[in-house]
Formats: sequence, C-alpha cells, structure tokens
Amino acid sequence: MTEKRITKVLYPGTFDPITNGHLDLIERAALMFDEVLIAVASSPSKNTMFSLEKRVELAVEVTSHIPNVTAKGFSGLLVNFAKSEDSNLLIRGLRTTVDFEYEFGLTNMYRRLSPGLESVFLTPSEQYAFISSTIVRETAIHGGDVAQFVPPAVNTALIELTKNTSTLQ
Repeated sequence: MTEKRITKVLYPGTFDPITNGHLDLIERAALMFDEVLIAVASSPSKNTMFSLEKRVELAVEVTSHIPNVTAKGFSGLLVNFAKSEDSNLLIRGLRTTVDFEYEFGLTNMYRRLSPGLESVFLTPSEQYAFISSTIVRETAIHGGDVAQFVPPAVNTALIELTKNTSTLQ
C-alpha cells in the first residue's frame, strides 16, 4: 500500500505589492498542489514600500478564498526557510526571457545550497504578463490608478500609503 504524498509548494517573493499576476499564479498552483505557502521575503536589501507584516497581511487577505493557501514572512536564505517548512518545491513565475535567465541562475544556486530543492516555472495568463510589482509601485507613487492590476485590498493599501506619503513631502 502506498501513501499519498502531500505536496507543499512554496511561492517565494517580496510581493511588494502582491499583484493580480501573483494571484493568478497562486490560484493555478492551488489547483496543482495540496498546499501552497506564499513565502514573503523580508528583503532587507530592497527598499520595500510595505513592511513585511503588511505584505503578509495583504497576501493572506487576497487569498482568503483559497482554502489550501497560507502566507508567512521569512528572513534569511530561502533554502533554509524551505527546509524549515519541510518543502522541497518552489513555484517561480516567468514573464520574459530576462526572468528565465535570472530564475535559471537562482535555481542552480538553490540546488547547490540545498540538493533536492526543485523549481516549477509557471507563466502568467496573457492579461497579466506585463504586470510587475515594480511597475505597480512606480505608477502608484506617481498618482496613477493601479486598480486593474492589483486586488481591491491592495489598491486600498496603496492609496492609503501614497496619500500618507504625499502629505509628508
């Protein structure tokens, strides 16, 4: 008799902010795997718009409709976090060939640091292929409407943050 292996996949990223493109990949991964853990990186080298706690909170809120998805913040090496979560599988999103080259390098590094850690690459649905957190952040900072690129809770958080930031300038 063979036991069914529960597959827990990590979807790592900074998610600053989480976009409809991210949500698309999360929803699709949730159909493929038993558990999806959104691994929100603290990324101290990046000047993030939202705190780690807020990014995790938004990830939890926008995925609350998907029962097999959770989110956790982490700092340090992803390979160590994957080990602590007893997962040997990562989901990575690819929009362009530039993403592929970057992710290919990361995957090889992960394998060196943690043999057996595998990556599964997903491409976004066509309507989300151009969306990136960087573009969303820059548009929001300059007063652009990003409602069509992010879930409503994220749009509200961006409006609040940019409103508060603009009053400080």
